[in-house]
Amino acid sequence: MQMMPQMGYDRAITVFSPDGRLFQVEYAREAVKRGTTAVGIKAKDGVVLLVDKRLTSRLLEGGSVEKIFQIDDHIGAATSGLVADARMLIDRGRVEAQINKIVYDEPIDVQTLAKKICDFKQAYTQFGGTRPFGTALLLAGVYNGNNYLLETDPSGALLEYKATAIGSGRSIVTEIFEEMYDDDILLEDALLLGLEALYKVTEGRIDITTVDAGLTESEKKGFRILSADELEPYLKKVQSRKEKAGEKAEAGAEAGAEAGAGGEREAKRGKRKA
Repeated sequence: MQMMPQMGYDRAITVFSPDGRLFQVEYAREAVKRGTTAVGIKAKDGVVLLVDKRLTSRLLEGGSVEKIFQIDDHIGAATSGLVADARMLIDRGRVEAQINKIVYDEPIDVQTLAKKICDFKQAYTQFGGTRPFGTALLLAGVYNGNNYLLETDPSGALLEYKATAIGSGRSIVTEIFEEMYDDDILLEDALLLGLEALYKVTEGRIDITTVDAGLTESEKKGFRILSADELEPYLKKVQSRKEKAGEKAEAGAEAGAEAGAGGEREAKRGKRKA
């Protein structure tokens, strides 16, 4: 019996396939793709992180599901994939931030922290007896007056974005951002844009218990997680917009149907006269 080409190469993380692929890393990426959607948007005056918590039962306490974390005073992270793996990386990031503060007596650079986390993730793709982390992180931070939004991949790759998403809704959110993102966007507008993207991904099934948000502010030079009371007005505004848009679309469809029916009646009358 002939085995499939990848069968001999996905049993150990240290073995490349003949076409140069590490299947265990690709499987870890699949774990991220199946995770909840996390969104990051860089604005002129800060960075916004948003996460759909995807509560699977009405009996579940929404506050117990953590998807946005504070790493240092000026850095936060949103996660998608295996939450337990993400917590380990968050703890690693917090330790690196504290080491930097003790050694150099200053906050850690956002890019430096992201690289240290990625180096840690990459090490778990190179040695036997381990597995890759099945999670991706969106890191948001402010440092020396600059705003940063970075994505870490299970392979240890690092990319910086103006706006991006990770998780199951990545493709939908990316399409929205490519159409609607503006380099001059402000923090409040970025928050509304992110909520609109999550609204579309979840097909309108979002409320204050299923969404978490955090942001960095350039003026305050810090990161904070928004409370439900702070987030609720923005969520209601987005829901109101979408409901009005839906009503207009329905009214337009009805008007079009009536116009079409009227045209058919006129055509029939014309045939009878002829």
